[in-house]
Amino acid sequence: MLYHAGDTAVFGDMKLIATLYRPDTVMLPIGGHFTMGPREAALAARFLEPETILPIHFGTIPQLKGTPEELAALLGTSVRVVRWSPGETLS
Repeated sequence: MLYHAGDTAVFGDMKLIATLYRPDTVMLPIGGHFTMGPREAALAARFLEPETILPIHFGTIPQLKGTPEELAALLGTSVRVVRWSPGETLS
C-alpha cells in the first residue's frame, strides 16, 4: 500500500495510519522550507514504519534544500530511501 503525505508536516496520527493501513511505501516531502525537512520526515518514517520512502518536494527551487541522502543518513539502514527522477518506475 502507498501513502502519499502531500504537503503535510509530520503529525501524530501517522501512527494511526500505520496501524490501520500498514503502508509499505510512503511519499514524504523533504524540502524543508514549505514542507517537512529530512529531520521531520525521519520522524514521520518512524511513525509510519514503511519499507520504502519516495522523497518528494525537494531540489526544485533553492529554498527546498533537503536531500534523500540526508533522510537516509537519519534513518540508517532501516528504510530504503529512493532517489528517483520523473519518469522512473519503482520495482
